[in-house]
Order: sequence, then C-alpha cells, then structure tokens
Amino acid sequence: MDQSLAAGQLSVLSCFPSSSGRDVVVAVVKPLGAGLGNPNTRSLLHTDRQVKWTLEVLCYGLTLPLDRDIVKICVDIYTDWLMALVSQRNSTPPPISRNPNLYAQRILRNLYLLFLPRSDQVSLVHLSLCQQVLFTVKSLAKESGIMSRETWEALLHFLLRINHAMLAPPTAAGGVSDLSMAVLLEVWLLSCSQCFPSRSLWQTCRQMLNSWRHQPIVVQQWCRVVNALTSRLLPLTFGSHFPNFEVRDEDAALVPCEMEDDRIPHIWLRFLHMFSNPADVSRPAISALNLVLRDDQLPDVFFRAMKGINGLVDAFLGVSVSRGPFRDRLPVYGFSRPRSGSAPPTPVNIFNVSDDRPSKTLTPPHKRRMKVTNVSKVTDKLSVTSSSQLPLCSPFLASSPRCSPSYLRCNVDSLLHLFGCWLFDAALISRDSDLTSGRQDDVTMMSERWAEGQAEACGTLCRIFTCKKTSENILSVYLSRFYLVLLQSLQEDSPPVVASILMNSTGLFCSDLRGVNLLLPPFISALQNVMLDRELMRFKGFVNSVDLRRATIFILLSLLPLPLHFGSVQSQISLDGKLNADDVTAGKFLSLKPHLINLLIGALQTEMDISNIQLILAAMLNLVQDSTLFEVAGRPQWEAGAQQVGGSQSQRTSGASGLSAKGWARSFISAAALWVHVVRLLTQCLTSQWKNDSAVCLSALEVLGGLAKVEVKVEESERRHAVSSVCTYIVFQCSRPPPLHSRDLHSIIVAAFYCLNTWLTHHPSLLDDQECLSEVLEIVELGISGSKSTQEEKVRCKDEKELNPASLRVKEAAEATLSCVMQVSGASLCVGASLNEDALIGCCSLSESSLKKFRYFVLEGSVILAILDKGPGPEQEHPALTVVIRGPSGHHTWSLQLQLQPREARALAQLQKTLIPEQRGVTEKDAGQKGSVQPRLFPETNHRVPSVQADLSVPALHDTVTMQVQQKLEHLHKVLKSSQHFITDRPPLVSGTSVVTVTCRPPPPVTHFQASRLFLSHMGLLTPESIKDPGVSGVPPQLLSLDSSLPGFSEDLRSLDQLPSKIHDSVFVFYMRGGQKTAAEILRNVEDRCHVQSHFLDFLSSLGWPADVQQQQVGRVIAGHSEFPAALGNSGGAAFDGRRFVLMSTDALTAITFIIPSLQTYNDWLKSSQEVEPPTESPINRQSHSKLNTDSAPKSIISVAEEIKFSWLESKLLIVWLERYEDLENFPLSELLTQTSASHAQLIFIHPLKTGLYRIRFHGNVNNKLGLVTPLVNGSVVSRRSLGFLVREMVINCCNRRRLESDSTPPPHIKRKHMISDIILRYRCRRSEPDFYSALFHDL
Repeated sequence: MDQSLAAGQLSVLSCFPSSSGRDVVVAVVKPLGAGLGNPNTRSLLHTDRQVKWTLEVLCYGLTLPLDRDIVKICVDIYTDWLMALVSQRNSTPPPISRNPNLYAQRILRNLYLLFLPRSDQVSLVHLSLCQQVLFTVKSLAKESGIMSRETWEALLHFLLRINHAMLAPPTAAGGVSDLSMAVLLEVWLLSCSQCFPSRSLWQTCRQMLNSWRHQPIVVQQWCRVVNALTSRLLPLTFGSHFPNFEVRDEDAALVPCEMEDDRIPHIWLRFLHMFSNPADVSRPAISALNLVLRDDQLPDVFFRAMKGINGLVDAFLGVSVSRGPFRDRLPVYGFSRPRSGSAPPTPVNIFNVSDDRPSKTLTPPHKRRMKVTNVSKVTDKLSVTSSSQLPLCSPFLASSPRCSPSYLRCNVDSLLHLFGCWLFDAALISRDSDLTSGRQDDVTMMSERWAEGQAEACGTLCRIFTCKKTSENILSVYLSRFYLVLLQSLQEDSPPVVASILMNSTGLFCSDLRGVNLLLPPFISALQNVMLDRELMRFKGFVNSVDLRRATIFILLSLLPLPLHFGSVQSQISLDGKLNADDVTAGKFLSLKPHLINLLIGALQTEMDISNIQLILAAMLNLVQDSTLFEVAGRPQWEAGAQQVGGSQSQRTSGASGLSAKGWARSFISAAALWVHVVRLLTQCLTSQWKNDSAVCLSALEVLGGLAKVEVKVEESERRHAVSSVCTYIVFQCSRPPPLHSRDLHSIIVAAFYCLNTWLTHHPSLLDDQECLSEVLEIVELGISGSKSTQEEKVRCKDEKELNPASLRVKEAAEATLSCVMQVSGASLCVGASLNEDALIGCCSLSESSLKKFRYFVLEGSVILAILDKGPGPEQEHPALTVVIRGPSGHHTWSLQLQLQPREARALAQLQKTLIPEQRGVTEKDAGQKGSVQPRLFPETNHRVPSVQADLSVPALHDTVTMQVQQKLEHLHKVLKSSQHFITDRPPLVSGTSVVTVTCRPPPPVTHFQASRLFLSHMGLLTPESIKDPGVSGVPPQLLSLDSSLPGFSEDLRSLDQLPSKIHDSVFVFYMRGGQKTAAEILRNVEDRCHVQSHFLDFLSSLGWPADVQQQQVGRVIAGHSEFPAALGNSGGAAFDGRRFVLMSTDALTAITFIIPSLQTYNDWLKSSQEVEPPTESPINRQSHSKLNTDSAPKSIISVAEEIKFSWLESKLLIVWLERYEDLENFPLSELLTQTSASHAQLIFIHPLKTGLYRIRFHGNVNNKLGLVTPLVNGSVVSRRSLGFLVREMVINCCNRRRLESDSTPPPHIKRKHMISDIILRYRCRRSEPDFYSALFHDL
C-alpha cells in the first residue's frame, strides 16, 4: 500500500520494520480471531487501554499484503466489534460493550485504510473484504437503535471518504465502487430518517459528488435514489389518484418505510441538487478528465444524467404504464408492418418549392458500437441494463411510445422551475464555447458524442411544453428560451436531436402555445427531410424509422389547417434559408399551403407502414374538404381558370403525380385541381400497391367515398375514372383464388360496393354514360352470380350460369348496388316515397271501403305489390291503377295509366284539336243519302300525260295474263257484275223485312277496366310459367298472391314500413365544462345556452337540421325542416334531446340522428336503452316459432324513439365537446353506460383551441384487424368549416366498420328482405292455376 495516502491514519507499528510489525500483528490477531463466532469464548481484552492498543495493532494489520489471512482476520474482528451497536456478544470486549459508539467511530476511521488503492493488483480477496465491510456498515445503519449523532456522522464520513478514494481519480472506477456508492446513498437515506445529517455534511456530500460525476456509476445510483424518493413524493403532492411512478422493488426499498412524510419533499430536493447541473460535465474542469478517460465516458455520463431527468419529468407529468380509460399512446397508432406489393414509387415533388434549398452531405451514423436499449423509459419490451453493465454508447431515442400525461399533473412553470435550468443548458450544450473551440473536425466529433444527451434534453423540453393545460399561462422567459432551443437545434440538423424533437412534438402546434407559429419554417424543413426520404439512413442508429415517420405525420396533421385558417395574415416568421423565399410572399400563412401539400403527397408515395398510410389518407380528405369550403366561402380565387379542371391540365398521366410541378405551383390554391390529383393518386395506388393490404384499402375506400361528397367542379371523366377504378378493384378481389377468400376479404369487397354506391348516389349523371353504366352493371352481375356474362369476348347467357357468388354478404352488397342504380338512373317521378294504403285513401279521394280493393302480389319472392284499381270517373278515359311497392330497397308508391300513344303525341293531338275547329256533322235527315261521286283509281289527267319509252319497261297487266288466268278473271267479273246489279236493283231484306241504312257511329267509351289484370299481363307475369309452382323446396313461383283477409296482415305491413330503407345510425352529443366529473353535471350543461360556448351551437347546426320526432318516420326524409334557431330556443342543445326535436342528417344511403340528452331525458334515452333488446329478429319471425292461430294479438309498431335506441345500441358512438382537453380523463363513461356498453363504446372528443381550430381525440378499438377509422384520427386538427362534414363522415365510417365486423347488425335492406320473406310464408295464398286466373276476373 502507498503509505503516503494514509497519513494520519497509520498505526504506531508502521514506525518499526515491516517484519517486526507483521509479527506483532500475527501474534495479536490470531488469538482474537480464534474466539470469534464461539459463544462460550470470553474476550481477552478487559480495559480501555488494552482495547485501544489492540486497535492500533489491527489498524496496522489492514495495511499488510493480502497473501495471508491476517488482513481477513483483522476485518473479521472489526466487523464483529462494530455489531456491538446492534447486539451484545461474549466475544466483544467489555469496554466496547459499555461504550460502543465511541469505539465504533474509531473503528470506522481505521477501516478506511482497507479501501485505499494498493500497489499490487486488485484481487478477489480484497473485493470480498471490502464487500464484507460495506454489508456490515449497511446492517449497522438499518438495525442499530443506539447510534448517536456522532456515530452517524462518522459513518457517513467513512462512506464519503472511501467513495472519494475510489471514484475521485480520473480513471474508470472498478472493484466495489458500485456497491460503495449504493451503500452510501442508502445509509444516507437511513440517516435522514433517524438522524438527519447536518448542513455542513450535506454540503460536503454535494462537493464530493460533483467531483465524482465523471463516473457513470455515480449517475446511475443517484438516479435510483431520486426515482425512489419521487415515487414517495408524488402521492403526497398530487394525491392518491395520481398515476404511480413505477420503480423496481429493490429501488423502492431504499427509502425507509418509517420515514415521515413531511421530510420527503425536503430530502427529495436535497438529493435532486446533490448532482448539480449535468451540463457542467462539459466544462473544462471536468472535460479535461476526458484526456485520461475513454473518449465517450463523459458524454455517456451526460446522457445518463439527462435520461434520469427525463424519467423524473415523466413522473411529474403522470406518464406511467398504467393507463386510464381514454389514455392512448401518443405516437403509436394501431399496428405496424410493412405493406406488401411492389416498392413505392420515387416521391414526386409536385410543388417546385424545395429546389433552391442547399443540399447537404449526409453524415453517416456514429462509427462506434451501438447497443439497443431504451433511453426514455424502461419498458418490458426492451432489455433492462443491470447495474453492473454500463453501456458507454447511446441507444435508440424514444422508440418506445409514451402514455398521455395525467390531468392532475403540475403546471409547466413548476416543472421548469425544478428542471428548466438544467434542461435548457443541456439543450444548448453544442453552443457552448468550451465545446466549440478548436478545429472544425474536433468540434464535429465532439458535438456528435454529446448529441445523445442533448437530444434527451430537447425531447424532454418538447414533452413538457406539449403538456400545457388549456387554461395555463407559461412565463414568457421560458417560452422564448424554448423557441430558441428548437430554432438552433433544428438549424444544426443533428440527426439524434432532430429525431428527438420530432418524436416529442406531436402535439406542439395544437397546445395553444403563444407564438408557436414562429417555428413553422424550421419544422416544415425538418418534416421534408424525414417524410420525403425513403431510407432515412441518417436516423437508422437512433430511432425506429416507422415511429419517426408517424411522429412527423402527427405534426403535419396539426399544421394542415393553418394556411387556410389564417389566410393572408402577416406572420413575423424568419425563413433563414429553410424555405424557398421566392414562393413565400411576405411571410403569409397562405404561402405555406403548397409546402404542406407537397409533404402530404410525397409522404404517401414513400410510406411503407400500414398505420402511417392510413393517417395520411385521413389527412387528405381533411385537406381537400377544407380547401373546397375555403373557396366556396368567397375567398379570392388565385387561379383564373380553376373553377373547372379541363383541357390539357386534366389529362390523365401514367404516373401517380398527375400534374407537373410547375402546373401545381401555379394552381395550388385550386380545390378542384387538388381533388383531381388526390383521386387519381388514391385510385392508382388502390389498384396497384395497396390491393393486397386490407386495412389500407378499407381506409382508401372510406376516403374515396368522402371525396365523392366534396362539391367541386371537375370534368365528368374524372368521376368516371374513379368509379372505374373501384370497379376494377372489386374485380381483382373477387377473382382471387378460393384459398385466399376470407371474411376480411369479403368485408373489403362489401366496403368497395358501398363506396361505389356513394359515388353513384351523389353523382347520378355518371349513369348517363353508357360505358360507365355497363361497367357498373357488370360488377353487379359479378357480385350476384360470381362471374360476368362477357369474358374474353365470349358471351354466356345468364340462364346458363351457376349462381356462385363470393359470399352471401358480397351478393347482398351487389344487390344493394343494383337497387341504387335503379333508383338514380332517371326514372319517372312517383306519387310519393312513403305513401301507404291509408294515405292513398285521402290522396285518391277514396272511401274507407276501397281499402279492401287492394290486390296483393309477390314478385320473385322479394317484392310485395299492393295494386289498387281506380274506379270509374268523369276523367277516367284509360285504365289506371296505383301500386305500392315494398321491397328490400324501400317503400315506393307509383301511379300508372295505360296510354295507346306516347304522351308527346297526345299533347300534339290536343293542340291541333284546339287550333282547328271541329267540323259539324250532317243532320239526321241526311243520314243514308249517297252521293253521286264515283271513286277514281287514277287522276283525271292521267291519260293526258304523254308516255315515254321508260313507261314500256313495265309491261301492262293484261299482257302478262295467261289463258288460264284470263278465264278465271272473266268468271270473277261476271260474278261481281251480277252481285252489284242485285244490290242496286233490290232493297236489303232481313228476315223478310226491309232495313233502313243509317250512319255508323263509334261505340261509347268503356269506363270500367280490370287494370290490375292488364298491368300484370303487360308485364309478362300472367304466363303459365310465371304462376306455376317450380316444385323446388323454398323457391316460390315468380308471381303469387297474398291473402289480405288474414288477421294481422295490415299490422305486419305497417311493421315492414317502419323498418328503415337506408342505414340509420344514432349518436349522442355531450358538452363537458372544465372541471366536471359527474354525469349529472354534464347533462345539465345543455339546458341553458349560457352554460355552453357559442362554437358548440355552431357545431350542432353544422351536424344536421332539426327534425320533429312526432312527424318523423324512421329512416325517411322529413316533410318539413324546422329552423335551427327557432327549435333551439334558449337551450344549450337540450331542445334536441328527443322529446320533440332531434338533429337529422340524411342522404341517399344513410340517415344519422344526433341527440343531445338532457338531465330529464337521460334515463329514457340511455339507461332504458340498455334494457331494450335490439330487433335483430323481425317480429314475424319471432311469432313464426309459435303456433299460428286466428286469435293472435296484434303486433306492436316500433316507434321512432325505440328505433333510435336500437340504432344507437349498434353504433355505441358518443361525441364529447371538451372545454379543457385534459378533462377527457374524467369523462364519466361508466356512469352514462353500463359496464358492457362502455367497454365497446367509441368516443369522439372535440376540443376548441384558442386559434379557432379544433383538436380531435378518438377513443375506440383502433387496434382491430381492419385498421384505423378515418377521417378523424388522434391528433387531427380541423377547421370550423369542415368540422361538421368530417364528424358525419367519421360517424358513418365508424358504424360501417362495426357492421363489417359483426354478424348481428345486418344492413337495412337485409332486414327488410327477411321480413318480406316472413310475410310471404304467413299470408301466401295456396291456389291452383285456374283459381288464380279466376280470381283476377272477379272484382273485389
């Protein structure tokens, strides 16, 4: 041992020769060591003088070489005597037993010699002896109850000295340094519980700890203790409901259970500042040690310290593994896997805005060994580094997602008061002059080594500021420093720093931070570097590329509405070379739109992850709709010819880019041009790259359906191209081999048919094109029969094909499309869309008894015809009838009349009759008189016309007559001559009585017709083949009649009429004020408009129009719409609680009912609906299971309220308006719904931002196998213009997804089809063919 290091601590034996001292030690310690562990052995020392002399000998023994057992015996004796503070032993000398504190203090000073560096190599014996002493000291601090303050201070001084001896040298610590540091901090915590250290001792500890900061083990052990204290501090500060800070059990045991709660904050604060500012390790006094350390040891220490602070910030934000009901992981969305298919195309820069940006040579990742561990938080998915393994390299940056912060979290200013100084200094460490001095190469390498810690600091700052509460104000000094950090960090373009900022800034631009728009140019530049780079080689060593791209997409979602929302507002933003100054006009927000569109289009072309593609698709619909409404609202048109995309600009190209970059740069404001480009891109990808990914295809079809509803003026060929692409996609999916067919595949085909229906209903003019109509009908045929009639120029008749559809669901979807085609293909107007027999009585001025005049027939086993023959009337000149048609597609009423000539010809004849006076007939006395006018076969002047040679080309008739024919003609001539003579000479006689000849008169018009028989005959339905039973079980004839006289027939028809013909969904809307937690408080908000924001009422008016529940039929168009302000009154939305009014939004395919429940109607709408069984089975089918008899009770009619309850049970969708975004954690879903319904409910949270935009949070089953629901995804920011449209689209898509995944919710046309089948089985007339014909000729 180096004796100079132990000056003042050596024994008097060190003055003698080493051999003499060793002999004395051997002679003394062997007898003492022999008595250790023997309870019957008494101590050989009895006086204080003897004990003190022996301590001198043992002190010298600790300095002897370790090749013998002398040192071990000395350690055994010391540790045995130290335990006198815990329990008395026979081997302990009496003086030590009488005053253990005094001797323990001297023993601790002597044991310091054992830990001094030795000249010989460190052996296992030395390590074991040091461990023995440390364990003894640890047990002493835990178990002793008689230690005095002096002993405690001596113990802490001893631990500080031995740690200083091992950790202070500028070399990597080894041996038991890990254990000694752990024991020091643990014993210090025990001392805080039993005997609080003095202020001077705290200062000494802090000074020494600062001199050990170059050792990684110091940072690790400090983090363990601070984390353990933090786990005790948080419940005391924020309450028991605050999320627990998860630490390991051995770390949590560091804090004594008996420590008083009042001491925890004081101790935590002292331990936090014990390490001082982590950025100080880069200062010259510390960084000079790096000359003798490994190159990356100090940067690794800095990184570990920032990692520990990162964990503390997460703890104070309430980020924990345990998640609340609505706490989703921020970056992660659904599942992630590369999409199948071909490689993505090269991204096309459709806006020529980035060409002038200076190119940089991409520096490769760090040329050193990387270990993959988690920096930000220890999770179960990643390996946890043990305390003995200290990696000296930077791991991945926050690849693991974080949970949302707790609503009980502290303010941003409070966190920055604690950690702000350290975080800001660490984030700007690369700007420190101490690091940037020297050669440029050295600066670059050093900045790379320190970049990981800087990245942790920047990411932590971003996370703190994005957790700002709604009503919170942050100090301007903190905001300015934060913006300075981001501007400089993004400008330096360090890959780990940029990645960390992007990963933790997903909610930065939707947090209502003052002046945050100053960061738009550097952020857009950073997004371009990530989203338009397919490989991301710069970030491979730091972060998962999928997570990084997802974070950039979330940031882009929050930026998309800004250009149009602020428009031409002047912004004091500094480009600083990040964007092309030629395209940005005086810093207006509107000038940023082409850059954002370029990012969105380029990201879709380079993205490979399924979930990320779905997020981009959702953003596209948001952008197109917002741009369209922006132009409709009367904003300046930046392109003169942008109203209709035509000519050369709209010519379809083979690539996905469509328009050239210069063309897009000129017309980037045009919503029509954007619509065309997006539709082309989606349809091209749908039929190529994405066709094998069900989740992406489903989202693309939803977006295409939404784009069909966007009202833009484009050429009809663009819409036909979209319809043709959807048809092509259906053909591809149906043509897959049978082993590849699955329920998911059929669900995608059903969704494609629904998308096709959306395009046809919103653009019926598409069917005017013969090619488009033929293609749609071919797809319908393919879905119903399983094959086309025309394939490869071969035509097969439909009766020759087998009915082999892909599945029953696909067949039903194709039938719905066929019905859609028939309804929108330009048919004539009908009497009314919802008239039944009762309504026709008043409409046709019929009596009550005429209701029995209806004849009921069934066509093809799926359509019920109710035919009413119109009786004779003064204006009834032709057969007429009224037909009530009830089919799967709905209920329609038609009035038909037989016409012998077209309506146009009749109108012309009527006009001529009006213009030309009618000729009066001759008098009756002139009847029978004949005129002398002889009819002539040729004109009188015919013989005067001279003949020419050409007249002889045709021979005369008499020249061609043969002799035999001439004889017959002569005989015929004689007969005619004789008969004419007989008629002229003799008057006509009938039975011997002469007859007077009169003028012929037309018979009077027929006023009584059997119009129903004529109608069926003209339709070709009265043939023997139509009414003959085919004899196949379950297959009815083509035409059969129903017996309307059976009891319950009219009730069943009314029940059928009550079933909606279109998809009917119900949604409940709630308003949640700040700080509310109970259902009663939330329901009471909408009773008075002074309790809600005006923006909420505007949002309600954008959802639909007021509908009177008493006059409304389920799923049908309302006869009259009430004005929203009149229906609203002074309420805050409670007027639409369902007692009288609801909000209704309908189109050709769907009907959405929005209910705003109040406290009075809550039990009626929500609680009672939990007890109502949805009508998955028709009433007739339920009765068919029982015995049918004539005394059966009449069936109940489903009311509008019940149907809304049933539709809501299928959708389970709620919309919640949040005044404060953090209150979504407190939404009382379990109070509003039962436990079963709450677990399957989907919620759309809407939070109004101070900028006038709206932040969206969707809670639901987003991790299903069909992927995300579009267009409102987590992190979306939408404008007021498009909020109502996007919410309706989200409701429709959510409900459609639920129907695709469940067999218990068939579409409406299937429900009607099943009920029609039940009516046929119950009321079918079993007649023979003669009886059927005979019944047609009998009047009812």
